Amino acid sequence: MISPPCGSHKRAFTLVEMLVVIAIISILMTVGSIGISSMGGKGVTSGVATAEALFDEARSTAVGRNLRSCVLVAKTLTNKPDEDLRRIVVAYEETNPDGTPKNPPPAVPNWVLSSRGALLPDQTFFSQQFSRKDHQSGGALDEITDSKIVAAKGAFKGSYFIYEFNSQGIVRTPGASFIIGSGARNASQPSTSQPPRVTSSAKRDFGGFVIWRNGRTSVFRSPEQMNIPETVTEF
Repeated sequence: MISPPCGSHKRAFTLVEMLVVIAIISILMTVGSIGISSMGGKGVTSGVATAEALFDEARSTAVGRNLRSCVLVAKTLTNKPDEDLRRIVVAYEETNPDGTPKNPPPAVPNWVLSSRGALLPDQTFFSQQFSRKDHQSGGALDEITDSKIVAAKGAFKGSYFIYEFNSQGIVRTPGASFIIGSGARNASQPSTSQPPRVTSSAKRDFGGFVIWRNGRTSVFRSPEQMNIPETVTEF
């Protein structure tokens, strides 16, 4: 009998080795899925940081210009429903040619947008349900329409929630809260008819802060601090 040439034998994987490889692949897929599901959390963290920067800009604008200023959060935008509860802008009160307030306190001012502001990250929305005029005692946030915004162009027409600062940078509603969450909504419809819904993978994925009298902010550390129930489905 002729012996096979040296080195012609090929060793196959054993059943144990194949099971080990399958187990490793399963672990890697699980880790990957966890990483993907946590992306919403990163969006909330980024959104909170962006909003804090805009509140700081509004406070600095008030002090620097010696005028009232505000942060406006889009509730419903007539021509941009996909930006409802996501567009945030900073504005200051309208002035006369000499720089003095056109409607000085206690009159309600008209507002001039100081920039295009910012958008919250995708699938991250402002919570009109959990953001309160006073986080401890409650109360709905004040609202304005674009009729109070000077020369509001198409993209900015609509209604807004407002956080107001006086000319010294003091917030008009100390203790107010700003809360956002991860979710999904029909972006072709206004937020009033299609509010954001919490996705099953982000039941507790919320973040935000409280605004103190001096305009500074303190970030919430847990859903309990934000008074968000376990069974929340819409925000």
